[in-house]
Amino acid sequence: MKKAEKSSTPSLRYLQMLSRQYPTVQAASSEIINLQTILNLPKGTEHFISDVHGEYEAFQHILNSASGVVREKVDELFSTSVSKADRDQLATLIYYPAEKLEEIYTSNKAEMDEWYRITLHRLIDVCRVAASKYTRSKVRKAMPKEYAYIIDELINTNYEYHDKREYYENIISTIIDIDRAENFIIAMCNLIKRLIVDHLHLVGDVFDRGPRADIIMDTLMNYHSVDIQWGNHDVLWMGAATGSRTLVATVLSNSIHYNNLEVIETGYGISLRPLALFANDVYRDVDCSCFAAKLTNDSGDLNEKDIALAARMHKAITIILFKLEGQKILRHPEFRMNDRLLLDKIDYENKCITINGTTYPLADTDFPTVDREHPYDLSQEEDQMIRQLTASFQHSEKLQKHVRFLYSKGGLYKVFNGNLLLHGCIPLTDDGEVMEFKINGKSLRGQDFMDFAESVARQGYYARSGSAERQYGMDFLWFLWCGRHSPTYGRDRMTTFERRLIKDEDAWTEPKNAYYTYYNDPDVCERLMKDFGLEGPHCHIINGHVPVKSKKGESPIKGGGKLIVIDGGFCRAYQPTTGIAGYTLIYNSNCLRLVSHKPFAGKENAIRENLDIASFSEVFERMEARIKISQTDIGAQLQQQVDDLKALLRAYKMGEVNEDHKA
Repeated sequence: MKKAEKSSTPSLRYLQMLSRQYPTVQAASSEIINLQTILNLPKGTEHFISDVHGEYEAFQHILNSASGVVREKVDELFSTSVSKADRDQLATLIYYPAEKLEEIYTSNKAEMDEWYRITLHRLIDVCRVAASKYTRSKVRKAMPKEYAYIIDELINTNYEYHDKREYYENIISTIIDIDRAENFIIAMCNLIKRLIVDHLHLVGDVFDRGPRADIIMDTLMNYHSVDIQWGNHDVLWMGAATGSRTLVATVLSNSIHYNNLEVIETGYGISLRPLALFANDVYRDVDCSCFAAKLTNDSGDLNEKDIALAARMHKAITIILFKLEGQKILRHPEFRMNDRLLLDKIDYENKCITINGTTYPLADTDFPTVDREHPYDLSQEEDQMIRQLTASFQHSEKLQKHVRFLYSKGGLYKVFNGNLLLHGCIPLTDDGEVMEFKINGKSLRGQDFMDFAESVARQGYYARSGSAERQYGMDFLWFLWCGRHSPTYGRDRMTTFERRLIKDEDAWTEPKNAYYTYYNDPDVCERLMKDFGLEGPHCHIINGHVPVKSKKGESPIKGGGKLIVIDGGFCRAYQPTTGIAGYTLIYNSNCLRLVSHKPFAGKENAIRENLDIASFSEVFERMEARIKISQTDIGAQLQQQVDDLKALLRAYKMGEVNEDHKA
């Protein structure tokens, strides 16, 4: 090959750039050996969680316990040598090290040195097992810097040799003697949790229903490796953060309805005073009984004045919501939702409304801000108030930080290690075909539509403020939240209007997309996966969104094992329907395991009584042989690096690239 031809070859230019990182044969060879070693290690454990809906204590416990995997390691090591009570305590310590240490110290001050010694030995054993599937280099990178050298020594010491055992005991004694035992124990517990799970998948719906989604978001932002599939409740909050007045009104309407304002006021520092003042002024003498907030045992000590104000606020913001939704529907006929224009269909004289050919009595028609001639126009006061509230969402530093994280780590779907992860559905027609959406003169379906929808959702946040692209993106986020057969919502319509104003529950029906019928068919599941590039015996679709009604005998495993629904009622509001408190999924190098959970008794009880979440684990798919990293998506990337480095070695040997021994 001529020299001129070499210099013009793109692959050669790439190898020359690669040589800057690996400037010698020795450097390239060492990296190949390192990567080949990694490729032959077992696949890391993946943890799948969905629909946590603000239930931060239960979420953090499931995360800390890795859905029972931590306890399994403890029992495997110590079931024959340590009492159940002590194993319970050790597991709780790993979950909540700082809090548990404080509780133990308070009740056991006199014998703490011996307790420290025993506990450190046990934690080192657990840590050694947790680290066994990783390279020593990766484990070192996961260690807290201040203790990395010591931990590395302790978990890699050969204790069969007397001298090493003495060395090991001296390290532990020194840690205790200089009063660093508690700090070291906390570091060890956090490292164990870090090593037990290699990667977390959050399959949608962090927000709404439960009390503090912001705490869950803080936890996710500090987690070592995570991806998120946006749920409809997530895109709702994402849209509110972009400045969509419609989605701000939706967030407020939902939160007031479920008496869940803590996340707004305390979590994100958003004041609802403008809404309270407006509601008290305009709705003080208006019947608001249809808009009374749902009260539960956790609602606190609300007096009659508070309850009345909440109902006024709820009615005020919901009427604004109906108007703003109407404006979006009129602005976007391509959403095919004109039948959801309902304010103009109200018969005030007869106090009824006709929807899809059926006439229903209305429980309330007292709407002081609705102009019957122009029902979708906001009053001047409504417009001013909703703009003020929207600005508060846009200026909440914490909310904006969380939404940016959702955009950076999230998307509508993810293909990962043979699994297709998505929160809601791939919309299907009634005859089982992939549904077509006509958007901006284009017909899109399946993966093409999902990719388009995700890009427009990003446009709603990142496009220039005030631009047509930004406005369309915000409107499309609303469509993703509640639009007809949206992939995150997956229903024909959202009947908020009917649920608030019509007592006949037949009007409340929200028909599901045909996906939720056809996902029981293995052939349909395989066809959908193939559209996303997945084929083979161990490929699956993993869904959240629709709670599995376990107490009625429904199984989370659909399509002959091709699809798994892991929304089992994490949120307490859904638990009476589901009969459990959520499903999670563990995918390690040996098997896929579904874990069902009972309701969580709370963090305080867990720490004080060493109570774990009662869980039942079922292996529903076992691998023929242990999966190695070489068989994973990351393995494919590493193999490509190996191939590139081998090409670099050949280039060095053929004299096409020169070594640089001075680098």
